[in-house]
Amino acid sequence: MYRLIRQEGRAKRGELTTVHGTIQTPVFMNVGTAAAIKGAVSTEDLEGIGTQVQLSNTYHLHVRPGDEVVKKMGGLHRFMSWRRPILTDSGGFQVFSLSSLRRIREEGVYFHSHVDGRKIFMGPEESMGIQSNLASTIAMAFDECAPAKAERAYVEASVARTTRWLARCKEEMGRLNSLEDTINRQQLLFGINQGAVYTDIRIDHAKRIAEMELDGYAVGGLAVGETHEEMYHVLEETVPHLPADKPTYLMGVGTPANILEGVERGIDFFDCVYPSRNGRHGHLYTNLGKINLFNAKYELDERPIEEGCSCPACRRYSRAYIRHLLKAKEMLGMRLCVLHNLYFYNTMMEEIRDALDAGRFAAYKREKLAGMAQGEES
Repeated sequence: MYRLIRQEGRAKRGELTTVHGTIQTPVFMNVGTAAAIKGAVSTEDLEGIGTQVQLSNTYHLHVRPGDEVVKKMGGLHRFMSWRRPILTDSGGFQVFSLSSLRRIREEGVYFHSHVDGRKIFMGPEESMGIQSNLASTIAMAFDECAPAKAERAYVEASVARTTRWLARCKEEMGRLNSLEDTINRQQLLFGINQGAVYTDIRIDHAKRIAEMELDGYAVGGLAVGETHEEMYHVLEETVPHLPADKPTYLMGVGTPANILEGVERGIDFFDCVYPSRNGRHGHLYTNLGKINLFNAKYELDERPIEEGCSCPACRRYSRAYIRHLLKAKEMLGMRLCVLHNLYFYNTMMEEIRDALDAGRFAAYKREKLAGMAQGEES
């Protein structure tokens, strides 16, 4: 159940109660595609840096180790020893990202595995079945993520099919949640709004899926080729047509600035690989802008990544040491950088919630963006 606690403009402060705990929103979901955060980050680490929700991917876990394996191990929570909520992406994004390896039909999508080339079929029922086996807290509906600049006629046909797929997903999830051997019979279903950059298609689709009384609603198909300004415009036009009394999720976004802009436009949930991917390459987020630890000026820098930060890296290690680890290709360097970036994101979300609670989100957003706009630290 979602409870809207307060609003500041369109920005929402809420909480979603689930079978695996209550999620305070706005929230950033740490991305563990294959049931792990890249960079040797453990479950204990995630708990320690304030992670509320972890996201894993249906397609990747279906390919390996196999969703049947995960079910036999008691579901994803037991498999990875994570007690808090998990959201599983439906595999729909792979319809976009693996475009050279798939064929889309009304019944679903035919893939060739990116690992071994074997044939895979995934439709709405298959995606729901896999996610039921994984026993995630929140399952995402199977959809097609059309390219942002696709032709209008293609997008219209794609969105119509995604709507039909959503109805099939809802029906199948209802059936699966009624079975005795289903691990999580309280699994939630979020539908996904699509429409590329065509706001009229987006609005019409939002109205249609809002009528389906789902547990939550995502805005998908953004950050896939459009400008930030186009993305913000789509959100401004679309989100007001999604139910305010249900959580909203902006998929695959983004930078700290993107998140602040998304919150202002009514988004509750975010996920993105940026903090972990950038961390593995020595690119670190601070309140004074991003820094690149590979820069020579940090070779003798005794300061932590960010003064005043309480993450595991900043509490103990210097920029100089972490830079050395990265240069030497020691796994510890990547691990410390990923931990810092995820801590930065999780802490920023906590600050956003506190600002909304205090009725000063607009001021917080201005201050945060101004600080980060200072650029790389000297």
